Amino acid sequence: MNASPAAVSSAQGIWLVAERELSTKLRSKAYLISTGILLLIVLAGVIWAGVSSANPSSTPVAATAGAAPALEDLGGYDVTEVGDRDAAAALVESGEVDAAVVDDASSATGIVIIADEEAPQGLLMALSVTPEVELLSPDAAPGPLRYLLGIAFGLVFMMAAMMFGTPIATSVVEEKQTRVIEILLSSIPARVLLAGKVIGNTILAISQILLLVAVGTVGLIVTGQTEILAGLGGPVVWFAVFFLFGFILLAAMFAAAGSMVSRQEDVGATMTPVMYLTMIPYFLVIFFGDNPVVMTVLSYVPFSAPVGMPIRLFFNEAEWWEPLLSLVIMLVACVVVIALGAKIYENSLLKMGARVKFREALRG
Repeated sequence: MNASPAAVSSAQGIWLVAERELSTKLRSKAYLISTGILLLIVLAGVIWAGVSSANPSSTPVAATAGAAPALEDLGGYDVTEVGDRDAAAALVESGEVDAAVVDDASSATGIVIIADEEAPQGLLMALSVTPEVELLSPDAAPGPLRYLLGIAFGLVFMMAAMMFGTPIATSVVEEKQTRVIEILLSSIPARVLLAGKVIGNTILAISQILLLVAVGTVGLIVTGQTEILAGLGGPVVWFAVFFLFGFILLAAMFAAAGSMVSRQEDVGATMTPVMYLTMIPYFLVIFFGDNPVVMTVLSYVPFSAPVGMPIRLFFNEAEWWEPLLSLVIMLVACVVVIALGAKIYENSLLKMGARVKFREALRG
């Protein structure tokens, strides 16, 4: 008698499904091309930032002998010294300089700026008399850097979640529509199938994040931006950790959303709430990045913690225990959401026709 084939264990089944997800994605030209373009964009952005900071543009300015000393300590200006006011005005009229600074005894400040249509705002601010400023947090980074970091972390999280999360939902619908799901469920349980899909796409997503980090690190080293690199080290590590569990959470929700419909045309309706949970943190960090209260709250909410907490860590706004607490909250949320997602996925896979309602999917 022939021996019956050995049953596939849960671990083997999970890896078989994950391997199928990996091989399907890695054979996709669209995935490889989009990944290459994303890496080139990151590298180009880092190099452009390094070149811009190393070669700042200079504003051409004319100045008389009496006014020139006022510009000596100012950086970013290419000063052409002229003999008198008329010569300075002539250079402005000809367009050779953007403005001219001339000495004038009748002026309250002792100098006058001559411009064609509008004086350069930077020059006005540099020469204006301002009161002494005392900073309570002198080491805090400027606003533009906070804004750029919010865009960087938020965009990477949002794009990765959509790039790898959306195909999970569409593949589940495709398996239902073609009845392949019935064959799969005859060999492996639904929860094993779900785990394999989530793990396979998580490996792809985290691999892409690591590639982006590696390319960005090389770019920062080549362009000599080592200070930024040193400051980003810890926050980037925490971003990768939070991204890992945040993506697992979202992947389970995408799979559950796909299992509730039987046609590709209907998948958009069930995916919309998950898409909102993916996009909202990105916009909140951009719009409220300077608000410490909002950023503190966002750093503890599971869907926004991958973006909010690394930014607070970069600016030294979080205590050492805060990322650990936020990670515990993330893990608890993962357990709860995965349990709910698995229940919806298991109860909806074999239901064809009309869209399965949320309550019905939970009851089974």
